[in-house]
Amino acid sequence: MGRNCIVAQSGGPTAAINASLAGVISAVKASENYDKLYGAIHGIQGVLRKNFMDLSELDEDFIERLSVTPAMYLGSCRFKLPDMNEDEGPYKEIFEVFEEYSIGAFFYIGGNDSMDTVAKLSAYAEKIGSGIRIAGIPKTIDNDLLVTDHTPGYGSAAKYIASSIREIAYDTYIYDVKSVTIVEIMGRDAGWLTAASVLARNEFSEAPHLIYLPEVNFDKDQFIKDLEHEFEKHKNIIVAVSEGIHDKDGNYIAASTAKEDKFGHAQLSGAGKALEYLVKEELGVKVRSVEINVLQRAAGHMASKTDLEESISLGSSAVSFTEAGETGFMTVIKRLSDEPYIYEIDFSDVSKIANEAKGVPVSWINEAGNDVTDELIAYVSPLVEGEVDGYYKNGIVDYVPIPHLVK
Repeated sequence: MGRNCIVAQSGGPTAAINASLAGVISAVKASENYDKLYGAIHGIQGVLRKNFMDLSELDEDFIERLSVTPAMYLGSCRFKLPDMNEDEGPYKEIFEVFEEYSIGAFFYIGGNDSMDTVAKLSAYAEKIGSGIRIAGIPKTIDNDLLVTDHTPGYGSAAKYIASSIREIAYDTYIYDVKSVTIVEIMGRDAGWLTAASVLARNEFSEAPHLIYLPEVNFDKDQFIKDLEHEFEKHKNIIVAVSEGIHDKDGNYIAASTAKEDKFGHAQLSGAGKALEYLVKEELGVKVRSVEINVLQRAAGHMASKTDLEESISLGSSAVSFTEAGETGFMTVIKRLSDEPYIYEIDFSDVSKIANEAKGVPVSWINEAGNDVTDELIAYVSPLVEGEVDGYYKNGIVDYVPIPHLVK
């Protein structure tokens, strides 16, 4: 087995994915089994292009700063490997690169589609009898990966969303007029991000007053009735809604022009705006829609300390597991207790994780389908805990430089 490693990142950015990268770097530097660590620029495509940077000589100060830097230091890609039984070409190229660079382990940090790549590379390695160890390290703000209790990046995004909803509430309550504010939050098939908005509530504010997730069907007529009911108690209503809400026939709200990406996922937007027009037409009150789109994906200034610490551990543990001979796995978080919050890091067969999605349990959604239960609150609350000491320059956040990504 080779003594060098490659690490790459893929998919959408988060506030915590570089913390996992920092964990990998630190673990390889401390390893007696591995020598050099290459970072592939732009994911698996960087491997195919042999577009590498040497991460082995980064000092501890840089690694520390990297751990609180959002998005992806190595850049990303959305590249789907073909079925190896139909086209073996890319696999041969990748493993030729592995041999050329004397690679003993490959670490891929990403979400569901990235775990598809890990599973395929692992299967090919087994097919050709390669001893290269292939490991997946989870990340996704969507929190929809199976087996793991939650995914790195989700806690920080949840913290950003709940804080933003509370700030929107402060903005809204100053006006002495009836109003509806609809906040559209990312989440195509899983409503974890939107559900986290419940943490915005406090002793004097029930905002968000209504929460709608894609795990249950959305009915426009019932939505108007829900608003009318809330107006009996409140003058200003704030609604949190997932971008992927759909009717009983599976039609996305305002998805008539939705397109699909390379992995066949609908690219959605406009649910909040569609509901804004509906409320204006049906109720005639002041209404606006706000779209929290990519903002929470790289909000390093509001990262969860718990999230970053777990991400570092998931990265460093992946290195340890490969040193112990494991391959074809994804590192996972196993929750042992809600209060006090206790967890452990383990690993699981990546083939049982890739291409599947975990939604919010329907039992964590109220019977009316417009709110979440205490179980959801107990689940997400510890994930947003802790603040991070960031780096600032001239009053503005100052992250590690990424000239290698800036064209």
